[in-house]
Amino acid sequence: MKRTANAIWQGTGKEGKGTLSTGSGTLKSTPYNYVMRFEEAPGTNPEELIAAAHAGCFNMKLSFVLVAGGFTAESLNTTATVTLENGAITSSHLQLKAKVPKLDQAKFLEFVNDAKANCPVSKLLNTNITVEAVLEG
Repeated sequence: MKRTANAIWQGTGKEGKGTLSTGSGTLKSTPYNYVMRFEEAPGTNPEELIAAAHAGCFNMKLSFVLVAGGFTAESLNTTATVTLENGAITSSHLQLKAKVPKLDQAKFLEFVNDAKANCPVSKLLNTNITVEAVLEG
């Protein structure tokens, strides 16, 4: 399986502008620029897309790990925060709120750590990955 995305950039790093498109069409000529990336202006940027990919991948992997352990999640709600410092992604922090009936805390944390270590996006990222996981009643 292969997935594709395309980025087009015009101009300098600070004054230029670009667009992002995905093979699926979910993003189609979606604009991005310096202020969207470094100054919190509305719009997307590469780090936000990496955060979305990490949160989504982690949830899916955790779902597979749970099923292999005999459990089914009612819900997995993960927020990923990717940090960019001095031109490098230095961390990805995952905040998970999970509802999994009949699962105890110790086993839950074991499953979470498995998903953190083994989701494909975690394996791709060469950075510090942390997880804050809450198992809700």
